[in-house]
Amino acid sequence: MDRDLLERKIKNIPPRTGVYLMKDREGKVIYAGKAKNLRSRVRSYFKGNDTRPMIPFLLARVRDLDFVVTDTEKEALILENNIIKEHRPRYNVFFRDDKTYFSLRIDLRETFPWFQLVRRVRKDGARYLGPYPSGFAARETLHFLHRVFPLRTCSDRVFRQRRRPCIEYEIKRCLGPCCGLVTPEHYRSLVSDVIAFLEGRGRGLLRDLRERMERASGALEFEEAALTRDRITAIERTLEKQSIASPAMRDQDVFGLYREGSLTQVFALHIRNGNILGKMKFPLVRLAAEPAEILSALVKQYYSGESFIPEEIVTSEEIEDRDVIGEWLSEKKGGKVSILRPRRGERNRLLRMAERNAEDAFKADRNIESEETALTILREKLQLKRQPERIECFDISNIGGRFAVGSMVTFAGGRPEKAGYRHFNIKGVEGADDYAMLREVLERRYRRRENLPDLIMLDGGKGQLGIALSVLRELGVEGPDVIGLAKGEVEIEETIPSALKARRIAARGEDRVYLAGRKDPVYMARYPAAYFLLQRVRDEAHRFAITHHRKIMGKRVTRSRLDDIAGVGPKRKKALLSRFGDIAGIQEASPEEIMNAGRVSRVVAQKILDHLKGTAPGGEKGGPGIE
Repeated sequence: MDRDLLERKIKNIPPRTGVYLMKDREGKVIYAGKAKNLRSRVRSYFKGNDTRPMIPFLLARVRDLDFVVTDTEKEALILENNIIKEHRPRYNVFFRDDKTYFSLRIDLRETFPWFQLVRRVRKDGARYLGPYPSGFAARETLHFLHRVFPLRTCSDRVFRQRRRPCIEYEIKRCLGPCCGLVTPEHYRSLVSDVIAFLEGRGRGLLRDLRERMERASGALEFEEAALTRDRITAIERTLEKQSIASPAMRDQDVFGLYREGSLTQVFALHIRNGNILGKMKFPLVRLAAEPAEILSALVKQYYSGESFIPEEIVTSEEIEDRDVIGEWLSEKKGGKVSILRPRRGERNRLLRMAERNAEDAFKADRNIESEETALTILREKLQLKRQPERIECFDISNIGGRFAVGSMVTFAGGRPEKAGYRHFNIKGVEGADDYAMLREVLERRYRRRENLPDLIMLDGGKGQLGIALSVLRELGVEGPDVIGLAKGEVEIEETIPSALKARRIAARGEDRVYLAGRKDPVYMARYPAAYFLLQRVRDEAHRFAITHHRKIMGKRVTRSRLDDIAGVGPKRKKALLSRFGDIAGIQEASPEEIMNAGRVSRVVAQKILDHLKGTAPGGEKGGPGIE
């Protein structure tokens, strides 16, 4: 769409509430926003009224506009949030959710519900508690619950099939609901206790438990009283570790922000009933957006998938659309939700605490200057189309064509993004054809043309680069730059022999960068920050490939010819391999040695030797290799 047509389209946008979508020449949504007055808001971009740093880059790529009219600002906010999650526009603030915060799930509609550790919050009618900042924190919490509250831990399938109590019942870690050993009412009272504890109402729970202990003691139910006493002690010890953040005893989420350059770190304190119940570090983002815009996007995206919403949300910046967000969250919660930017008092103290945590997390994670500089240098010296914020690097690992695997590692903002790592087990290539293997991996990765990187990197030289360019051309993938990083050649030089012995010096030559359309390689060693980043990405892809290759090889090696022998199970196989080292060692052993090592009869020992040496009936002569 040319500029004249674009301007005419802008004039026809109605002055109503809704969502506008900006698209590039391929029709891809690159920015989405909501507005009370669509016409006025869109016009402000092209009149120069919007001074955000990213606006010139956005406008340079806009080729089409679209809009959706809504009845209210709240509807526009919800629609905008859904569009951003679906399309992930390049110029919108988007906090990736592929890191998958952990939550505890419980379906209260079940007669005997159980707590599960899950990665996704779904709209399935179940109750979700959390999220937890790490898998370790979530598992520690779950372990504590299982130790203190005797609820079932087995899955629904196991629960339905069980006919007698398991070991958990015997050690008093479960009440045995599978066998009808506890009433649904008593079981649900324990579930309520757990939920009260997880929601930060632990001190109220302690009061209730003490009353129950006294009643049980008065009724001479001493075993029940003792169990309740132990539960009280465990909860008290846990609560002692939680610092009191606010005497107001309210539920709050406090979001602190720290920024250097275009990099922003957000840190959240989760306060329940005045206690700091949890802390959460969000992924570091590299954005030209203003802090207020970043926090607005974070709040909308974070709570769109959260089942628990606190009474107060405290932010380090004034959010422009806080009233609309507050209305949306209040409706979602079923009670009033306030979004505040305090200037003084208790809330401000909490905010300063969150901001200090954000700064500490930022500085602990990375050396920002070197990595930002490295990306800039890469773009300039390699003449890339854009800054390589997202890099995907590929490597192939195999032994003579066997156990072949491909790896892809992803770097975002100059650091590893583990959620973007992928393994590829080679399926369609026979023999040691690295080029064909690389072609298969690239075709499988880019066939769907989703979430394309800024830069595709190959561990190799001209040959690997040519394969990648060919695949992308055949698939119709445009946009990413492609480079190959080839290791430098090793040169061995002999020096003049010393009086004692000759010395040999080995020096590795400089790695070479190969670019599309350029005959000669580019040497980057004079730019250490960029050079070391390329090496780090390449080495990480190699490490990831080798690790998976060894794992696959180990699994297949473990599946040895011993598995084909009747009477040799996993334990005997392990014993034999531990004693003799490998198949060749077993072949050289005597029947008596095999009998002693594997604890087998003479008949089985002889059967093992005959099979391995290929002298068993119908067998063929075989060596010590893997079948």
